[in-house]
Amino acid sequence: MKREQLKELKLTDEQIDKIMGLNGADIESTKKSLGDVDSIKQENESLKNQLSERDKDMKSLKKQAGDNEELSSKYAELQSKYKDDTEKLNAQLSETKLNGALDNALNSAKVRNTKAVRGLLNMDSIKLNDKGELEGVNDQLDSLKKSDSYLFDEGSKQGYKPGGGQGSDDKSTVQDLVNVFKQ
Repeated sequence: MKREQLKELKLTDEQIDKIMGLNGADIESTKKSLGDVDSIKQENESLKNQLSERDKDMKSLKKQAGDNEELSSKYAELQSKYKDDTEKLNAQLSETKLNGALDNALNSAKVRNTKAVRGLLNMDSIKLNDKGELEGVNDQLDSLKKSDSYLFDEGSKQGYKPGGGQGSDDKSTVQDLVNVFKQ
């Protein structure tokens, strides 16, 4: 968004400054959520490296085992352990992806306090589909917007500004009122 585009819409400089300020705040919010994405990517790479290192260890051990029964049982034990570890790591990775996607969805919905809103969401019904999209969160957010709208930043609203303000049409003065009370 550029100032020239807003000037073409015949907005005042004050209005343009307010719009640019709001736009800047949105950009900063998006940058913060992108920082979360970078940490998720780093964690993902770390988990992938651990899995590939594990697979190398397994191949090496299998070659060394040959016919040796003790090594074969050790191999089977390690294989079982690695299978459990892989399942745990995949579950962790899925949870991390879900949390990242949920954070992005909450930021997009302009939630004021993500921790508070997370506490109100039914996390059992929120899932990440095969395309990496969240399912079951939009309905809950819409419901929260209706019931607890204060949790969302919906922008500033125009305040009530009554016209006039010149007082009543009564022509009495303060002195007339004082005289009435003296009687």
